Amino acid sequence: MEIQKTALYDYHKSLGAKFVPFAGYEMPVQYSSGIVDEHKLTRSSAGMFDVSHMGQLSIEGSEELAIELEKIIPIDLRKIKLNQSKYSFLTNEEGGIHDDLIVTKVEKGFNIILNAACKNNDFKIISSSLKNKFKITLHENLSLIALQGPESSQILDKIISGVSSLKFMNGNKFSYKGKDVYITRSGYTGEDGFEISISNELAEDFAKKLRLQDVKPIGLGARDTLRLEAGLCLYGHDINESTSPIEANLKWAISKRRREEGGFVGYEKIKSDLNGSLSRLRVGIKPEGKIIAREGVKVFSDDDNEIGSITSGTFGPSVNGPIAMGYVKLNFTKPGTKVFLEVRGKKHEAKISELPFYKKNYVR
Repeated sequence: MEIQKTALYDYHKSLGAKFVPFAGYEMPVQYSSGIVDEHKLTRSSAGMFDVSHMGQLSIEGSEELAIELEKIIPIDLRKIKLNQSKYSFLTNEEGGIHDDLIVTKVEKGFNIILNAACKNNDFKIISSSLKNKFKITLHENLSLIALQGPESSQILDKIISGVSSLKFMNGNKFSYKGKDVYITRSGYTGEDGFEISISNELAEDFAKKLRLQDVKPIGLGARDTLRLEAGLCLYGHDINESTSPIEANLKWAISKRRREEGGFVGYEKIKSDLNGSLSRLRVGIKPEGKIIAREGVKVFSDDDNEIGSITSGTFGPSVNGPIAMGYVKLNFTKPGTKVFLEVRGKKHEAKISELPFYKKNYVR
């Protein structure tokens, strides 16, 4: 399969980006200043992320659509407010996660942001479930640009007036160069920020406008360190088709009514987990010293029994040390519990940590 490029590929190239293949796309992993500087810049001011590889799906319909979507998405879609966004998932028959996603209620129905590697399969799953009753579009003509960081609101307001009035996980339609853009106050860094859905034709012009406001581009490398510090899951690593939302510590992302009433794919397994059948839980883990524990590293108890494994690990620039997430047996989930990580044949001490590692700075 031919690797794809976003509408901003040439612009990234002109800025000296280093590219890597990611989810079928050639994506910028970093720029000349490097991952640590890009990370710190996002935490201190604002950075621009090209996330146009993500899927942008729209489904048109009224209340009947909400009822049908609730069969595969476990949130209360009938009560979601206009322009409100919610984090959720597509669940499978075994109570695992096909994909995690962001659902936004819009005037004509719902907009859904999908992970790049999952978007085509998600489209098939959703289309099959809805049985062609509704108009479903996976938009190839749209780019998605994220502006993240504490200064993002004042910067974006200079370009598109009124966006600063949005609250966290809410969006609205705005105008740029006479064309509609849809903007949500959301992101994947733990910082205040916005995601701007804009036509491919206007994407580079908009990115250059941000550059004129001294906003620098940020690559996938810093996006990963930022999200891990914020305790956010990466699909295919921290969660997947064999992971239940409950053991992933994402119970909060299933609406209370849905947890009690069910009526969605995989509910029996999820109900069982809710009722105490869990054997493991996703936790934060902080290695002692400087050792980085990557995905797949085994976790051991103080008495040398294997109790779990790492799903994500990196150096956290904002916490100035190594951080990781993974799954451990329930008896070992208390923050402060001593564990050991087997890296390159040697065991290194670590402690179970509360998540997030870095306090989120959302504007609610």
